[in-house]
Parts: sequence; structure tokens; C-alpha cells
Amino acid sequence: MSDTILVVEDDPSILKGLDLNLRLEGYRVLSARDGEEGLVLFRQNRPDLVLLDVMLPRIDGIEVVRMLRAEGADTPILILSAKGQEADKVMGLSIGADDYLTKPFGLPELLARIRAALRRSRRHAAREAEIGFGDVKLDLEARRVVRAGTELEMTAREFDLLRHFVTHADVAFSREQLMRAVWGVDHYGTVRTVDNFVARLRQKLEDDPDEPRWLETVRGVGYRFRAGS
Repeated sequence: MSDTILVVEDDPSILKGLDLNLRLEGYRVLSARDGEEGLVLFRQNRPDLVLLDVMLPRIDGIEVVRMLRAEGADTPILILSAKGQEADKVMGLSIGADDYLTKPFGLPELLARIRAALRRSRRHAAREAEIGFGDVKLDLEARRVVRAGTELEMTAREFDLLRHFVTHADVAFSREQLMRAVWGVDHYGTVRTVDNFVARLRQKLEDDPDEPRWLETVRGVGYRFRAGS
């Protein structure tokens, strides 16, 4: 299956050119002309990579990166910007972008950077195909959880929440962020749902659910998975 690339760019001529050339390279392309539309398409399609302009209507590119990373998305993001100052590049990379390309850019360089980012992403995914902590092992591809040699019964949503925690170890998430990342932006449940699911995971994974070793409560924030303890 072809990799899917989301292009978020408000210049119609650049957007059309990118769409055409990426399709010629065999990619599936999704196009958005402002940050808000880009977020909607990302959440609906979960692309393999994002090409993102900085100066966008409605929600700018920097805020789009912040929002995606806050939701736990680890998809490669390449910023395309007319701003070529070092400070601008540092800002883009520091908030979570994976690469920064200054306009105007050459198509061969852009394609090379896309291929490199996708390779890194695939290597990262392969390393995380199986994750362990304590006496627990997760097989992310088979969606299996084994504790002390015994496979645990997990609902699909329990597994998704646990996977989100362990693949973002030591990051504190609010209940709202967890709700968006695991249940989706269109889910109509309350944040109390997150509390209930965390309690269920603690019952299955913790030696003492009342004194959790792995799934910590972060006061005033939400929850965090503690790695390496």
C-alpha cells in the first residue's frame, strides 16, 4: 500500500504542484488549504507524513504542530516555509517538527527528505513492535498483552489506551488529550471515561492498583506512564 502524505498549503499553485508530483512518485495525497482543514484530514485519515506550510489561514502551521504533538501523534512532519532564518528553523524543530525546508526548494531535495523521514518512521515503528515493562509484554502488531506468561483479556479501547501510554512514556497527558488521541475528536463521552479505563488497566497491570507503579496520576494534569522503574 502506498504511503499517504497530507499536504497543508494555502498557495494554490504550490499545492497543485506538490499534489501532482507526489502522486507521480506513487504516494497517496491528501490536500488542505488551511490549518483547521489539515487537522480534520489528519484525524480522519492518519497519514504517514505531513508537509506543512507555516503561514496558514485560520490555524497557523506552528499551532498545528503543537496540537498534533499534544494529541500524541508521532507522524513525521516536514515544515515548508518562506522563513529561512535560523531562529525560525529552531522554533519549528523545537515544537516537534521532524524537518524544515525553506521555500523555494527543489523537488529532488524534497523527495529525498520525504523518503528519509518515512524510513526513520518505519525503523522507529519496527523497534516498537514489541514493548515490555516489568513482567508485561505488548505485541503492538498482534494487539496482545501478556503478563507473567499469561495473556490478558483486553478490550480494543483498553489496548489503544495502553499503547498510547507506553509509546509516549514519561509524558504527562491531560484527560482531554487522552480522549482526543484514543477515542477521537468526534467522541461524545466525558473525561470520566478516561479515569474508568485507567482504573481498569491498573487492575490488570499493577501489583497494587491503589499504589500504581506504572500508570501514575499527575495532580492537576492527568496521567503518565512511568518507564524504566
